[in-house]
Amino acid sequence: MKIVFLLLALPPNCFLYLALAGLLIAPRFRRLGYTAICVGLLTLTLLAMPVVSNALLVGLEQNLPLVPPANDMPQAIVILGGDLTRVTEAPGAMSGRLTLDRLRAGAELQRRTGLPVLVTGGIVQPDRPAIADIMATSLRDDFGVKVKWVEDASVDTWQNASLSAEILRKENIHSVYVVTQAWHERRAVIAFRHSGLIMTAAPTSIEPPLDPQAFDFMPHTLSWEWSYYALHEWIGCLWYAIR
Repeated sequence: MKIVFLLLALPPNCFLYLALAGLLIAPRFRRLGYTAICVGLLTLTLLAMPVVSNALLVGLEQNLPLVPPANDMPQAIVILGGDLTRVTEAPGAMSGRLTLDRLRAGAELQRRTGLPVLVTGGIVQPDRPAIADIMATSLRDDFGVKVKWVEDASVDTWQNASLSAEILRKENIHSVYVVTQAWHERRAVIAFRHSGLIMTAAPTSIEPPLDPQAFDFMPHTLSWEWSYYALHEWIGCLWYAIR
């Protein structure tokens, strides 16, 4: 139900529904209907421009805590769960594109530092295993990295942080690297600091600012996806900051 709400309420989908609603009410409420149509279509067009989606992402990736504090070096690596891809073979799912990117970066960091790994993420699709279990198997079989802790009950980034902190405090660990996409790190910082852990961001990659060319102002379907991720994070950061 939560996923359905997010798909309906978050940009850019909400602007499509706004335009459709305007189309439906225009015969009776002409001015209101045409206004809704224009706002919806204009915003959809803007969010489809690479120059806009890139600016939204780059803004999220500024001023992240990328350097570990000298007096509190990380003692473990936490890899956040992301998406799953449904498959017919057992166990019915595999790591999605975003999750695989996090696993790759986490495995590289583990080989470089030798630190123990915690994966975190609960059930994100009905009738499929917890994403943390899928991640642990992939790290072992695909990347040759052993996972020490599996947190498989969390349903969002806030719980990723709080439930991981419960596990790590029992091991006297209070400083960690957190691996996820750079645009997700800002929200993770808020959540992990609230949990009491000292967090160093270990992003999969950082989006470089565009040097805009003419075609960056032309709508591209992929930009809708990046605009969705960016606006989801900006709204999530605001929610986490006031909760």
